[in-house]
Amino acid sequence: MKPILQVALDFVDLKRALALASEAASYGGADWIEAGTPLIKSEGLEAVRSLKRLFPSKTIVADMKTMDVGRAEVEIAAKAGADVVGVLGAASDETIKEAIAAARNYGARIIVDLIEVKNPAARAREVANLGADYVGVHIPVDDQMKGRTCLDVVSKVAAAVSIPVAAAGGITCENAAAVIRAGATIIIAGGSITKSPDARSAAVRIKKAIERGVKISTGRFRRVVEKNVLDALGKVSSANLSDALHRASPLKNIFPVYARGKIAGRAVTVRTAPGDWAKPVQAIDAAAPGDIIVIDAYGVGPAVWGELATTSAIVKKLAGVIIHGGIRDVSDIKKLKFPSYASLITPQAGEPKGFGEIGVVIDIGGIKIAPQDWILADEDGVMVIPRESAVESSNRAMDVLEKEERLRAEIKSGKTLSELAELLKWEKK
Repeated sequence: MKPILQVALDFVDLKRALALASEAASYGGADWIEAGTPLIKSEGLEAVRSLKRLFPSKTIVADMKTMDVGRAEVEIAAKAGADVVGVLGAASDETIKEAIAAARNYGARIIVDLIEVKNPAARAREVANLGADYVGVHIPVDDQMKGRTCLDVVSKVAAAVSIPVAAAGGITCENAAAVIRAGATIIIAGGSITKSPDARSAAVRIKKAIERGVKISTGRFRRVVEKNVLDALGKVSSANLSDALHRASPLKNIFPVYARGKIAGRAVTVRTAPGDWAKPVQAIDAAAPGDIIVIDAYGVGPAVWGELATTSAIVKKLAGVIIHGGIRDVSDIKKLKFPSYASLITPQAGEPKGFGEIGVVIDIGGIKIAPQDWILADEDGVMVIPRESAVESSNRAMDVLEKEERLRAEIKSGKTLSELAELLKWEKK
């Protein structure tokens, strides 16, 4: 069986899904088209019917994720036009047997999705013996955001069964060939196609990668691990990050003094008395290149930072400073182009008394900042990312950015944002 490219339409509105399917299948060469679970839940099996009408020669997959009443769910999906119906591997053997029997009656095939199955290789053998046509290795989106990939699971499952193995979860033109080499036959690509501004080209690249066994670089859709968090933060905005963290708040009452695009880096935290600039200046010595000094001076003056501290920070190659308190010498700081944020501007300097601490947990407006937490700041504001969730938060922010890039492309093609979001449909009644 030659490698198959399946595009997963995990939309919630049918019009956008059909438009994307035309790009990816009619022009991009995708072999199978999947009505994703969100699409079926939102639009019902009309999604499957519409895909079958538009693409009668393509294999249509209904990702039903059936967990119970296997016969009934497979029957209605097959009657709607599905050639392949998805059932969960976590379902009981009886449910899977009923699903397979219904598929035989109505000319469909069954793929058993091993998502969250504790022993995927063993369960794959069991469902293959029950008569499943395919098994699918599926890494959940939420796990992908933590940097998890499907490669090791695919190899174990492929070694356990003789039926074709599908793989889903963060697959791009960079890693698709490796997934094929690990033993998959069906490559299920979701976001790397559906979030692309040019879905046709995205599908072509993945198809080329799996047919030729090559790695094709992409600047998007790759998920980071801890060592390259900064790569992702360098691409996203504070707005992307806020959206990704469920509309999280920025640091309150902190405003750009000079914002050069965006800055991202590790926090060097300082707590100091109002106007006491000793610890903020000493923190420059404690910081490493690329770090961001975050100072809590209780949100009041006098200034704890000025031009001389800025010059020292530039020499140390720091990324910026954020002050819950006062700053001065603003004209000089702007000329020096050093990213700086503060609560207030004042010409008045305080005294270097040495009160306070460096490298402690501080609290600015109810948001706690620990040493080595990540900071992302731009003209919209300052966001804090706890270091223990930096990988997931960065990946989720990239996901937001990628979705917006697709929406932007659709708007430029003539759609309005209101149309694309289907605002009237989704208004809370």
